[in-house]
Amino acid sequence: MSKSKKLSKEEKQKRKKIKPGKLAKREARVGILFITPWIIGALVFLAYPLITSFDYALNNIRFSPQGLRFNFVGYENFTQILMSDTEFLPDMINYVVSTVISVPIIVVFALMIALMLNQKMKGKGIFRLIFFLPVIIVSGPILGMLNQEGAGSVTAIDVQAITKAIEEFLPKALATPVSDLFENMITILWYSGVQILIFLSSLQKIDPAMYEAAKIDGGSGWECFWKITLPTVKPMILLNCVYTIVFISNNNQNPIIELIKTAMFSGMQEKGYGYASAMAWMYSIVELLIVGLFALLFVAKKDVYQKQVKRAKRARKKEERELRKVRRRSARNEAKRQKAAS
Repeated sequence: MSKSKKLSKEEKQKRKKIKPGKLAKREARVGILFITPWIIGALVFLAYPLITSFDYALNNIRFSPQGLRFNFVGYENFTQILMSDTEFLPDMINYVVSTVISVPIIVVFALMIALMLNQKMKGKGIFRLIFFLPVIIVSGPILGMLNQEGAGSVTAIDVQAITKAIEEFLPKALATPVSDLFENMITILWYSGVQILIFLSSLQKIDPAMYEAAKIDGGSGWECFWKITLPTVKPMILLNCVYTIVFISNNNQNPIIELIKTAMFSGMQEKGYGYASAMAWMYSIVELLIVGLFALLFVAKKDVYQKQVKRAKRARKKEERELRKVRRRSARNEAKRQKAAS
């Protein structure tokens, strides 16, 4: 009986939560203090605009001498976009197809350039500058001017040949965005400067001893890439995919952004701020779905060893529960025998 009491006391002590010490509490307070500006900024500049824009999407907003006049219409703006708007849905389909195709091209191109720039060569810094310069120079109005002059596309003869070949093998719904992708190939490759830097920072963290050990064991360069390089940069692939999607989606050259701006400043009765907010919400949902698609493809899977450790922990907890049941049962039987003996 005394042993069972001791065991129960030990179990109770194990179950007691260990209170954090003064150092842990101080570190927690310092951490909260550091993230407080970010929390305030997220609430003011992210949460409040999101709530306001969703409120706008449920109203028909008109300007009056007294200010903005709200007329609650519910989900009428959304249904009007889906049922009556002749430009939004085709542009949305082209956007989804072109984004799904162009994002892997940009990421793969950035990875290839990063692998080349990570090699030992003279003038490596100059080459890095050349690939990053478009991020600084080719943006905003300058990018629009260059596209108007045809600097962001290949020659017209090549585009026509590619478009003709694509239309022979693909349906029109897919041929149009794919041909637009080839037409604006140079512009798309201009978007890869930040991705190259992210891949470079990841490649430079790989220990060279891993490559040396693999080569000693007879590993080729191709095997080193698949077994060492690619698993190491895989988290950066997902990061670059998300960054590329967000960059393409919020670019001024995106036709849907121009469509939302046009609807926002339209003088038509059925359009305006509310109609544009509804379009922006639908566009954001589609963008999040594309991000989720790439996240499912490139999210890091759990390690097999970690799964085995978790499975062993669950088995150990189950054994401990069974052991506690046996101890309680034996303690009850011992108490019954003592009562019977007395």
